Amino acid sequence: MGEFKALVVEKDEESGKTSAGVKTLSDAHLPEGDVTVAVEYSTVNYKDGLCIGPGGGLVRNYPHVPGIDFAGTVETSADARYKPGDKVVLTGWRVGEVHWGGYATRARVSADWLVPLPQGLDTRQAMAVGTAGFTAMLAVMALEDHGLAPGRGEVLVTGAAGGVGSVATAILAHLGYDVAGVTGRPEQGTYLEGLGAKRIVAREELNETVKRPLERETWAGCVDAVGGAMLARVLGQMMYGGSVAAVGLAGGAGLPATVVPFLLRGVNLLGIDSVMQPYDNRLRAWERIARDLPMDKLEAMVVPATLDDLPALGADILKGQVRGRVVVDVGG
Repeated sequence: MGEFKALVVEKDEESGKTSAGVKTLSDAHLPEGDVTVAVEYSTVNYKDGLCIGPGGGLVRNYPHVPGIDFAGTVETSADARYKPGDKVVLTGWRVGEVHWGGYATRARVSADWLVPLPQGLDTRQAMAVGTAGFTAMLAVMALEDHGLAPGRGEVLVTGAAGGVGSVATAILAHLGYDVAGVTGRPEQGTYLEGLGAKRIVAREELNETVKRPLERETWAGCVDAVGGAMLARVLGQMMYGGSVAAVGLAGGAGLPATVVPFLLRGVNLLGIDSVMQPYDNRLRAWERIARDLPMDKLEAMVVPATLDDLPALGADILKGQVRGRVVVDVGG
């Protein structure tokens, strides 16, 4: 029986409080699954912060191993699609929430949840992308599928210094779009310009709800990670036929908007879900990532970490204090 190292979250039943620490476990602790993977890298997303900490209603059973993403090498497989030595990536499918995840040197999962590592990426780069970058590419693809093309006008990215926003900014700029990045952290302006943003928009400019359902047509498209009042405001500023890809709710789940932008300007609000995304579209997105995300820009987003760093990073990401993409070397 082998052993592996993992970040384990435990819950005190009396107090309801959780604690997280790195432990050594035996393979007998691994959940059921078709494929066992030697995990090399993972990453940190907002959901991970919830699962490392209070749970956010995502974790059903304790003790728990979080980590909604991982990349590594197949060790054993009972599924013909994968064999030992294959490089694989996992994002979504509620792994790291309901099912034990990637904050471990070994994981066992359903073969249906995996995709082959895209040609042109290594496992570290795949986790620099992670769920955040995968979601960003899904958003860009949805905007393009609804008519967005370079030269149509500025494309807005809200929460631009976060994980999804950083990758979306880099991809859109690489594809030739004029990107306007929204951030509430003025000190991140240079970082965003380095990713390709043509201009920086202060969060305060868009954070107020206005009574007018329509404002001047400003944006040809938008990747929105904020939701709430900012999304409502942006909808009223979209150009005729423009689309907003909604990927997050950092500013709240409510939407204090009217239907007027949809009826008078033909605006589209596109919901982006990365968790249950069908396999074929996953492959399409990862192929596009390998082709359209500049690796030098990706590297500029990376903050390295180990399993021991995760409790503090989980708290930081919940406070909006993590920039770019954290890459966790689980064996480091």
